[in-house]
Amino acid sequence: MRLLEFRGGRGRGQIVSKRGATCGPQSWAVRHRRVRTGYAACTQARTSVRKRQRAWFGLVEGAMQADAKIRTAGGTEPGPQGPGCSLRHFACEQNLLSRPDGSASFLQGDTSILAGVYGPAEVKVSKEIFNKATLEVILRPKIGLPGVAEKSRERLIRNTCEAVVLGTLHPRTSITIVLQVVSDAGSLLACCLNAACIALVDAGVPMRALFCGVTCALDSDGTLVLDPTAKQEKEARAVLTFALDSVAQKLLMSTTKGLYSDAELQQCLAAAQAASQHVFRFYRESLQRRYSKS
Repeated sequence: MRLLEFRGGRGRGQIVSKRGATCGPQSWAVRHRRVRTGYAACTQARTSVRKRQRAWFGLVEGAMQADAKIRTAGGTEPGPQGPGCSLRHFACEQNLLSRPDGSASFLQGDTSILAGVYGPAEVKVSKEIFNKATLEVILRPKIGLPGVAEKSRERLIRNTCEAVVLGTLHPRTSITIVLQVVSDAGSLLACCLNAACIALVDAGVPMRALFCGVTCALDSDGTLVLDPTAKQEKEARAVLTFALDSVAQKLLMSTTKGLYSDAELQQCLAAAQAASQHVFRFYRESLQRRYSKS
């Protein structure tokens, strides 16, 4: 912006810029009004950004408070502890958020995920698919910006959801799943899959089947551990995560890390299929508690 100064004497009432150009009082008023308008617009934009930041921080804080309530509430369902199943305790709460079409908070041990589903809604022309809905997954870490690991998990979750969501019923629309990591204590991908499934159900998105995620870990002795913690994953020789459907426990997605044999892979898959029945039972009981008239 040019620096202006008043000139007295003969040129009284005129304003001279540093370059020597003169302008009358009316032109000065117009420029001053433009400056004030630009300053007001910048102030309004900064205020809007601060409001969005406060709303997002309040959302994360509310999710952590909701998780604390889920941990201490007496009406929550404990995790499955049947024979041959060593999963950590489960807890979930639906319809936590007001803006998404469906939302859920899923707690798996000390790992907690907050999920929100938007859609079916209008989609950008560049992302439009003429014969089915466009599915998008956004995974936000607890601290910092998404990295390579988050992008990889987003792709795996999106592929799993596309396998069960009936996107052909809503062509040229968008379905967005937003996952916020509240706490990570192991089996993060499996917990994200479970939270996404519950949020899709809460949003009423049509699906041919439910799905769940189960993580297995193999230690140095070949011992299989279901639903491992972060410490167990770090010490494990191999970590395998499976996504299974609720109709026939068919494999929808798998991702592995580490060294293992074919026999160990089949052993982990069989254990995950057995554990998925307990997860689906927890789904049914949780939905029955919410939608029951009593």
